[in-house]
Amino acid sequence: MKNGYVLSESFLHLLLWLIFRQSYPNFINIRTAYASKIWTQLTKNLLTKYKHKKNSESTYNGYGGTDFMKFRPCIDIHNGKVKTDRRWKPYGRTRIQASENFVSEQDASFYAELYKKAGIKGGHVILLNGHDSPYYESTKEQAILALHTYPGGLQIGGGVNPENAGEYLSAGASHVIVTSYVFKDGRISWENLNKMKETVGKEKLVLDLSCRRKDGKYYIVTDRWQKFTDVTMTLDIMKELGSYCNEFLVHAVDVEGKARGVETELASLLGEYKGNPVTYAGGVGSMKDIEDLRKYGKDRLDVTVGSALDLFGGNISFSELIKL
Repeated sequence: MKNGYVLSESFLHLLLWLIFRQSYPNFINIRTAYASKIWTQLTKNLLTKYKHKKNSESTYNGYGGTDFMKFRPCIDIHNGKVKTDRRWKPYGRTRIQASENFVSEQDASFYAELYKKAGIKGGHVILLNGHDSPYYESTKEQAILALHTYPGGLQIGGGVNPENAGEYLSAGASHVIVTSYVFKDGRISWENLNKMKETVGKEKLVLDLSCRRKDGKYYIVTDRWQKFTDVTMTLDIMKELGSYCNEFLVHAVDVEGKARGVETELASLLGEYKGNPVTYAGGVGSMKDIEDLRKYGKDRLDVTVGSALDLFGGNISFSELIKL
């Protein structure tokens, strides 16, 4: 427990036993019940005090929590399978395909049920096949299965537009995540952004501002992160876009899937933003990376962990992350 310490129940038992053993040899049952009562009340008081303190220092994030870092899980689906490592590589002259670190034997509903039982909200389901892929329908089927399993607990992204957003929300998505539809031809399409906002509502919309570094700046990228827009990641652009959406999802594309450390400069930039909730993804490979993100992001960023998570063959414990 943070901020203070609690006397253990065993210590309380021992203390009471030492006090009463001489005068009351048969006190064992009474002392146990009494010590347990003390323990329960002490724990309740300290928890109440801690929660009050934390809430007084924080702001509401839309998921019943605060602006302290939280873990946001993911379910990436490619070719109808749950996979990790969203790095993309050339495939032929005009096509690209995802590289693979891990391919799960479990379907998407398995992970959705796991997140549901853990009480974690705000994770994202991502369809990694485009509409023109022969695997698109099987990927979409898995995504819908996850949403049905955990209604209201998961967001969804990947080819989302005004025509299909309603289907995902009806299937149980809490939010829809949009990138390419809003960032068209290398720039922001304010017309499309307004259309998405009008279709689903600001409170249901997440903008994916995933970015790559170029010429010392971070540029928002689209189309499986292969196309640079002319939009640089700045506090001003986040403030402007923040009036249209409920949250931001930001992948640090240059380190995505590598699990070798977070983009501290990007985290510092995002940490200066004090508007909508921001979820960072990319490069996390250890709990130290989590602490680096907490430090540079000023404890304002939520975090997604993919290939480094033990559920997906990595070393970071899921049970540890859900304690964030």
